[in-house]
Amino acid sequence: MLFHVRMDVHIPHDLDPGVRAETVAKEKAYSQELQRQGTWPHIWRIVGEYSNFSIFDVADGDELHRILSGLPLFPYMDIHVTPLATHPSDINA
Repeated sequence: MLFHVRMDVHIPHDLDPGVRAETVAKEKAYSQELQRQGTWPHIWRIVGEYSNFSIFDVADGDELHRILSGLPLFPYMDIHVTPLATHPSDINA
């Protein structure tokens, strides 16, 4: 099942710089492993924002929730999830 996910990151300005760097590094490693597995096939930066649009390919909403809540930056994110379905006019469907 495909999901379109927007993630807006709001790391507190007073967060210890070492904690911030460690958390961001863990986030990158976690997300890149999910990309290698095919679970997170697409990620795009939103220009001018600390945000992204992503596509996740997972079994269901429960799996997506588990993945998103496992993100090291999850406590600092606003996340909007949209389930996707095949469009009847899609020539590739």
